[in-house]
Amino acid sequence: MDYTLNCNGRLLSLDEPLVMGILNATPDSFYASSRQQTERAMAERAEEILSEGGRIIDVGACSTRPDSTPVSEAEEAARLRQALSAVRRVDAEAVVSVDTFRPDVARMAVEEYGAAIINDVGPSPTSLQAEGASGAMLPMFRMVSRLGVPYIYMSRKSNMYDVLTDFAQAVDTLRSLGQKDIVLDPGFGFGKTLDENYAVMSLLERLQMLGLPVLVGVSRKSMVYRLLEGTPDEALNGTTVLHTIALLKGASILRVHDVRQAVECVKMVGKVISDK
Repeated sequence: MDYTLNCNGRLLSLDEPLVMGILNATPDSFYASSRQQTERAMAERAEEILSEGGRIIDVGACSTRPDSTPVSEAEEAARLRQALSAVRRVDAEAVVSVDTFRPDVARMAVEEYGAAIINDVGPSPTSLQAEGASGAMLPMFRMVSRLGVPYIYMSRKSNMYDVLTDFAQAVDTLRSLGQKDIVLDPGFGFGKTLDENYAVMSLLERLQMLGLPVLVGVSRKSMVYRLLEGTPDEALNGTTVLHTIALLKGASILRVHDVRQAVECVKMVGKVISDK
């Protein structure tokens, strides 16, 4: 399927899958080599992502690794301001997504730094109700709809049936609020056992029935290195294997630590598909 995302008035085409490079402005992300804590290191990482073919820079300032304790909202905002300032000095027009679960942090990133996409890493709701029915609505849904930016919704459900149900409910609610651009993330590594992660991956093509782009984030995660009995540092090859599978099953965006390798994967899978 062909998709576009309206990023600050520019249409970002997903006719071919895109690579989203991770910029972690944190001291405690699970993959140590991805941590950047100085403005210089953040700028260098942004340059690296863009030079290696990444089309989106995904900036996060609050670790979501298992067993981590979220920093305060003020600390997350301060880290993001430093990181986004560094990115904007490198490329004022770069497409930036912000990885957060806090609506006011999302607002700051969009209104002050021109962030084009909100990548929501918050928990999936157990149920969604129409605003008119109860007055209850997820604050992030209201915020992104007001901001008018593309929104990445992640499911923490543990099996494909529940993931599909969760997505259908979320999309229906978002559409009722006027949200236009929605990307679906099945949430590998969130709320799933090792076996459940692979079960969802095995059925990934079923998400295409929802008619929306799918983001896959498996880069160096425990579902890779635990299966291979290694560490995050040793998980690049396994990550590339899963990226290949995900692309063949219809993924539109890969969220990665290793941009050059992912871009090469997209190119090679695209060649195989185009030559059918």
